[in-house]
Amino acid sequence: MNEFDSVSVWHKETILEELSVKLKKRGFNPVILNTVDAIKEFILNTIPDNATVGLGGSVTLRETGIDFMLNSRGNIVFDHWDGSTSPQEKLDARRKQLTADYFLTSVNAITVDGEIVNIDGAGNRVASMIFGPRHVIAVVGYNKIVSNLDEALWRAKNIASAKNCKRLNLDTPCAQKGYCMDCKLPNSICRVTTILDYKPMLTEFSIILTPLEIGY
Repeated sequence: MNEFDSVSVWHKETILEELSVKLKKRGFNPVILNTVDAIKEFILNTIPDNATVGLGGSVTLRETGIDFMLNSRGNIVFDHWDGSTSPQEKLDARRKQLTADYFLTSVNAITVDGEIVNIDGAGNRVASMIFGPRHVIAVVGYNKIVSNLDEALWRAKNIASAKNCKRLNLDTPCAQKGYCMDCKLPNSICRVTTILDYKPMLTEFSIILTPLEIGY
């Protein structure tokens, strides 16, 4: 690490530490973890091996291999991204996520003050984050951090949604242009927008903050 890298590391550490303080004031349980292995270890230590686990639609979870890890350990995992399942089984998995013991997800954006913004198509991800599972764990890469709510909404539409439409091969303007054009088309995935100002009352909520830039 050279002198320039060390300043970048310092900057990320400072931003994450301050965000962690803000999240605690909002009732969340934040933890800063620097590596994928540390994130996996935290999740394994937090989730019992006999617990049911719902997986939200999250590139972050797949990039880190958390889905494979939990399946390998023997947890019952409700994952609608499982390519071996039928459309009805995928729908059933979404519904079971709502009552799983633990729900794992990421976020589309988080402000430096700790407000969490998400945009969903079906709404199962944001629903499970708010009420149902006893414990939610969100893995949040440094790339998700923005300065305010306006930027959070901009990021959710112009980065997260645009990339996901491209990933899903949807015929939407953002999948062609790379940014939101407020299309209002039948295949739009921008249908449900949520802002978590504070931890939902009846849900334990851990947020793993990491300097890694992962997910959309």
